[in-house]
Amino acid sequence: METEYTKRSTYFYDLPQELIAQTPVEPRTSSRLLTLDRQTGAYAHHHFYDLGHFLQEGDLLIMNDSKVLPARLYGTRADTGSPIEFLLLKPVGEKVWEIICKPGKKAKPGTHFQFGEKLEAEVLDITEDGGRIVRFSCEGSLYAVLDEIGQMPLPPYITEKLENKDRYQTVYARELGSSAAPTAGLHFTPEFMQELKQKGIDQAFVTLHVGLGTFRPVKEDDIRHHHMHIEHYTIPEETAEKIRQTKANGGRVIAVGTTSCRTLEGAAAQHGKLCACEGDTGIFIYPPYDFRCIDGLITNFHLPESTLIMLVSAFAGYENTMQAYRAAVEEKYRFFSFGDAMLIL
Repeated sequence: METEYTKRSTYFYDLPQELIAQTPVEPRTSSRLLTLDRQTGAYAHHHFYDLGHFLQEGDLLIMNDSKVLPARLYGTRADTGSPIEFLLLKPVGEKVWEIICKPGKKAKPGTHFQFGEKLEAEVLDITEDGGRIVRFSCEGSLYAVLDEIGQMPLPPYITEKLENKDRYQTVYARELGSSAAPTAGLHFTPEFMQELKQKGIDQAFVTLHVGLGTFRPVKEDDIRHHHMHIEHYTIPEETAEKIRQTKANGGRVIAVGTTSCRTLEGAAAQHGKLCACEGDTGIFIYPPYDFRCIDGLITNFHLPESTLIMLVSAFAGYENTMQAYRAAVEEKYRFFSFGDAMLIL
């Protein structure tokens, strides 16, 4: 049955263009933090370095340690020298990747491209949705070459050049494979993580490789018809055990980011409980939703009508979420990937 919560337009809000953060703040912990009580809807304005005041000894932060691949490549067509841009999506074989490219009409099967002196590519096939399957040629590791010549695949709403590649990585990023950063984690520094640990607030890691589908707009008016993107995740036994212990001891499990939330809730939905596992999730969370695992969420401010604001609305309550977003706009918070954060408890 269609309800207000299944309509895409329900999740629209007015966002002035100038509130879309183009650059990260320094230091990382100095971003603002809106705290939201999901029971009462009460909200307040703080800074991220105040986070420890709202967490308790025995709480557990779940962080996504996926690392962003410098997946944007600029090169030329081998025979004509005309420019091409590749964006790597996912590996499908040994140095064989699914990519999207522009201009696409120049990338027919059999066409060769050159990216500097160290990397070549041949188009093998065209995918159903207009992407390409390409085989790369280079000496040694493709990842090493990408690290040297690739650019960070910043979201389309960030138009300024990123001076420091590392600012689009979390400080705890380890597992290479994301097309976009799990941005709620960008506010942490190693020192701040240590400070929280000393207060008895533990941390554990999951891996979910963020796909570009996270930016794909919802086009269906009835959001139940939206085709959710699939992402690969891993929950190690150490993390599963920490979650079990935290729950048993009456602590709270707080997801750092919607990707950590989707990992935990997707795994719990698939297996009927939270356990160490690896797999793919295409979980789409919108109101009403019964959360099985998380008790809190740290997240940035998301695009109007996006699957991410729908997830937040499911966790915090729709009215609470939209009221908090209106307050954030009024208070001129910085939005999206390099923007400010919310803590929902």
